[in-house]
Amino acid sequence: MLLKVFGIIDLIAGLILILGLTLSNNILIVFGVILLAKSFLGVLSDLGSWIDFLSGIVFLLLILINIPFIITILLGILIIQKGISSLL
Repeated sequence: MLLKVFGIIDLIAGLILILGLTLSNNILIVFGVILLAKSFLGVLSDLGSWIDFLSGIVFLLLILINIPFIITILLGILIIQKGISSLL
């Protein structure tokens, strides 16, 4: 059950990154903290944890600076792929 919730969070975060939605800072902080917490659950031992870690950092940096769109698209694709695999 928890794996499916994490998969849904990954799908939503990936869509936010791919679509380049302009959201409030609070939502970006919440997604950034959730992804960072998920990455530390895996103790950064596998590729999925590193993808969560980098995406969480990008979500938090989107508040301060403008990240190139290609980076957000690539991370969004990776997170969506990870979310789909955790839902299967």
